[in-house]
Amino acid sequence: MTALWTSAELASATGGTASGDFAVGGVTFDSREVMPGDLFIALKGEKMDGHSFLAQAYAAGAAGALVSDPARLPSADAPHVAVRDTFAALNDLARASRRRMGGKVIGVTGSAGKTGVKEALRLALDRSAPGRTHASVKSYNNHTGVPLSLARMPQDSLYGVFEMGMNHPGELTELARLVRPHVAIVTTIASAHRAFFASEEAIADAKAEIFTGLEPGGTAVLNRDNPHYARLRAAAEASGAARIISFGVKAADADVRPLKVAPSDICTSMTADVLGERLTFKIGMPGEHWALNALGVLAVVKAVGADLGLAGLALGEMQGLEGRGQRSFIAVGAGKAMLLDESYNANPASMAAALSVLGGFEPRRRGRRIAVLGAMKELGDETAAMHADLAGSIEAAGVAEAILVGAEMAALAEALPARIPHHVVGSAEEALTLLRDMVRADDIILVKGSNSVGLGRVVRSLNQHGVE
Repeated sequence: MTALWTSAELASATGGTASGDFAVGGVTFDSREVMPGDLFIALKGEKMDGHSFLAQAYAAGAAGALVSDPARLPSADAPHVAVRDTFAALNDLARASRRRMGGKVIGVTGSAGKTGVKEALRLALDRSAPGRTHASVKSYNNHTGVPLSLARMPQDSLYGVFEMGMNHPGELTELARLVRPHVAIVTTIASAHRAFFASEEAIADAKAEIFTGLEPGGTAVLNRDNPHYARLRAAAEASGAARIISFGVKAADADVRPLKVAPSDICTSMTADVLGERLTFKIGMPGEHWALNALGVLAVVKAVGADLGLAGLALGEMQGLEGRGQRSFIAVGAGKAMLLDESYNANPASMAAALSVLGGFEPRRRGRRIAVLGAMKELGDETAAMHADLAGSIEAAGVAEAILVGAEMAALAEALPARIPHHVVGSAEEALTLLRDMVRADDIILVKGSNSVGLGRVVRSLNQHGVE
């Protein structure tokens, strides 16, 4: 095991007291994720206390623990660092990790596309620095996930890529000041978490908080196609961004823009102008939103001085992530149907983008396009209108039949034309039952909704069992 932290370094970073000499190779606060050699941080939450899982963590191979209540250790000789507050200590460890890393750090935020862009950057930068590119895993983008991701960063990393999310004003300021990015990219601004904001302009202002953490001489990378570009640019300049790079598919004056685009239902080929450098490459994911994301990725790669050609190769190998564009084929009798898994989350912009991707696929033989759409959450007073607005995207995508999950979908059901058969159900389980009766070989099925709707269960069941 390569030591990520020694007990002396942990104690120094957190102001704690080490029980003795030990070293750890990883960090986690979830006892179910403990691997041999890890540090387990016993966080105290509103409902759970990590100290209750110390025995399980050591049994799973934890090399040490960060605790605020040493009396609850499973044995007196269990290696540990005692601190006053484990959450504060996690943040202290994150700051120490950021201070000791001498490479380039990138922060990623936006109303949609954060995780995909973060993953694309990880792959692109790892081509330039194999084994020395660190990135947050999954969607670890909140007040616990960001410091954990920082604490896991090896000291010799040349690149660090961190996703940052928010649903209230002020949250990104705290995260950005932990990450202190050299480059900050805002993927797009749309009506996500609208229940907590008076307007999209307010969402843009909250996303612009990422610039408050920019390192001196830092770069802001902005979506030139987005209507809030000027607002974001002004915020970046006010926060001291030394350089602003724009990217866009439609904006002719973007710094990073396409010269030629050849889309298909499985990928997109593109020649792009990247601040005067021409690059021809392929994007392994279909859809205009992925063409836009790829341009943003190339802008960041250029900003940190990594190899554009290698980044282009990495983009060609991009595959969808679980819940975010992953494609699979499920058994339907003697045939197969294609499943597009977008089940992790949804807002109006990402829902429209996913439906556009569905519309780009041509079903084989007599196959149809089927959409299983879950309610979009946290839209506040705009809930009914924003759901109803999806009717146009469904019609444009050529959806043959739709299953709508959640009470919020009633407004969409009313807006859909009668010629598109649709069913409103209350749960993911009801949707699965309907879908099993509906789907046939060669169909293409899109599954998308807010994570709390639980459509991931539909995807997992179909992938495991197909349609009997």
